Amino acid sequence: MNESNLISLIRQMTLDEKISQLMQLSTPFYEGAESEGQITGPMEAMGITDDMIHNSGSVLGLSGAKEVIQVQEAHLKKNRLGIPLLVMADIIHGYRTIFPITLGLSCSWDMELAEKSAEIAAAEASAAGVHVTYAPMVDLVRDPRWGRVMESTGEDPYLNSQYARAFVRGFQGKDLTNDHSRVAACVKHFAAYGAAEGGRDYNTVDMSAWQLREMYLPAYKAALDEGCQMVMAAFNTVDGIPATGNKRLLKGLLREEWGFDGVLISDWGAVKELIPHGVAADLKEAAYKAMQAGIDIEMMTSAYVHHLKQLIEEEHIHEAQIDEAVLRILKLKQTLGLFDNPTRGASVEQEQLIIMSDLHRAAVRDAAAKSCVLLKNDSVLPLKAEQKIALIGPFAQNGDILGPWSWQGSKEEAVQLFDGMITVSDPENIRISQGCGIETGTEAELEAAVAAAKNADVIVLALGEDSLMSGEAGCRADIQLPRIQLELIAKLKPLGKPMVAVLFNGRPLDLHGVYDQVDAVLEAWYPGTEGGIAIAELLYGKRNPSAKLTMSFPYVTGQIPVYYNHYRTGRPQGAPDAQVRYVSQYLDIPNEPLFPFGYGLSYTTFDYSEARISSGTMSVNKPLTIQVRVTNTGSMAGEEIVQLYVRDLVGDVVRPVKELKDFRKITLAPGESQEITFELTEKQLRYHHHDLQYTSDPGDFIAYVGTSSIEVQELKFTLTKESE
Repeated sequence: MNESNLISLIRQMTLDEKISQLMQLSTPFYEGAESEGQITGPMEAMGITDDMIHNSGSVLGLSGAKEVIQVQEAHLKKNRLGIPLLVMADIIHGYRTIFPITLGLSCSWDMELAEKSAEIAAAEASAAGVHVTYAPMVDLVRDPRWGRVMESTGEDPYLNSQYARAFVRGFQGKDLTNDHSRVAACVKHFAAYGAAEGGRDYNTVDMSAWQLREMYLPAYKAALDEGCQMVMAAFNTVDGIPATGNKRLLKGLLREEWGFDGVLISDWGAVKELIPHGVAADLKEAAYKAMQAGIDIEMMTSAYVHHLKQLIEEEHIHEAQIDEAVLRILKLKQTLGLFDNPTRGASVEQEQLIIMSDLHRAAVRDAAAKSCVLLKNDSVLPLKAEQKIALIGPFAQNGDILGPWSWQGSKEEAVQLFDGMITVSDPENIRISQGCGIETGTEAELEAAVAAAKNADVIVLALGEDSLMSGEAGCRADIQLPRIQLELIAKLKPLGKPMVAVLFNGRPLDLHGVYDQVDAVLEAWYPGTEGGIAIAELLYGKRNPSAKLTMSFPYVTGQIPVYYNHYRTGRPQGAPDAQVRYVSQYLDIPNEPLFPFGYGLSYTTFDYSEARISSGTMSVNKPLTIQVRVTNTGSMAGEEIVQLYVRDLVGDVVRPVKELKDFRKITLAPGESQEITFELTEKQLRYHHHDLQYTSDPGDFIAYVGTSSIEVQELKFTLTKESE
């Protein structure tokens, strides 16, 4: 069915049928769903009729091949023109076989791994009947109090953009129409959702158009350039207007400037939320503003179905606007091949074959090992298989290691830390004591932990956050570990035993009371289905940690936001002529984070020989090459992430102290060296000026190459006007 056929189909539709295509409802509304009929309370108040359901365009939260087939077949019998439903769901970092949370996965700095994770998630979801995933989330984040940092890829626009492309490739593949193992991607949340004030979900975002374009928009644009099929509007305000009703943002920037002609969907309930935002007096005005802004699909509120027809009759909007939205939705259905195969991908047999398969579990295990960041190691790791270990803490035997967005994941199927450790060491060598719960505990539990640890060679502390302490609406003002867990560490410290902390959490934490008390810290995030085995292999040296942070860990909560690519001030700390007091600083803590962007340790060591630059000058037609030799000077093979940063010394507007421009991930055997070459072009030096023009300026720059954003070598060069 080509576009002219779709237009012909639209002409056959009544206005009510067209408007219903713009409505997305959850599973219980639909005949054939196992939860059918569970529509009570507030959902009944939506005033949804059978005709609206029969003509609706999409459903969210439906999955499982059998149920999807039942719902789709029942729907097609009731839909006059036989238009199939789009099935959408939150498949964020795995469908049933769960990968590490996205923030953890991003610490691998591995685009092939990210793409593979999305490909596997898509294959499982598609077999279960899902057509569209609400992913990737590419919101740039600088505030770890915000619970949804776990779903992001960190604080850097370049790295976020690379991941945005990788996830879209993995979810969608190259041919959505014929490759039924893939799903359409929906990039979110447009725009700047990660900048919510106070790190509080759904809260106000207020920033300049310059900052928005310079830091927050690049990753969304990268996802669209990769062919992402859908965009989800954010809950937050942009320039004082909620994104869902923001005509300048959605129609002006997204549609007209960027040329996006795919489907634009609201977030859950966001059209109706224009009322409490205070920009719409009622549902009718909310419908008007959302439609004028370009929202095609209204998720889980009923402003469109109840008010668009009246708005057309009153000539506030035109039916042609409805037709355009319907056409975009039908095009997506056509792209997915749903008109020819309405139950596309859904297969009970394929579900049984691939979901939680050995192949997928192996991929998840590899991803988990590559996502854990070694933050501290005072010669206690790796453990030896013969050592007596006291495994203590609320995550010693806990399946809550999947994270809050593991919709179909099973905590019961997750490999717990103890179960992973006994695959490497004799169970007789490991003594377990919970010590405390995640947020509560008793003196008797603490004393039992001390007793368990007295004869141990090493104490391994399994600590962290309950999964509901992060994710959507999982915001925390105090991001230290819960007090009882800090008390557990303090209780064990006097034993004088080496202590290793393994952290299970969804955000960078304030680690006071942890990193200063223990000998080693392994940040495991929520590592996914195979987490226990992956962590055990790292603890015992079967694998070498290689991940590096993509979001800074604050020194304390009060330092937030803290990020590596911050701007210079007129009174920078440490300037040669600065007075001791009157500079931009805290009196009681350092300016720097506890652990910076790009940081992560290994069991081996890497030496960076003197970096070299091909020339002291660059022009539009004369890029530079930057070289450095990296040598594995330790006794264990390891992966290293070599990072290239640039600083623009004088700009039209203030420039960051460093900006990531490129990186290489290499593997070196003991004693092996590799020459790393980066090419740096004029295009990579462009930025948004005060008038929002995107260009570069001639002048002086510093290139930095090294193992993190702070451990670098400097190379100076000048960008000239000449096109040599």
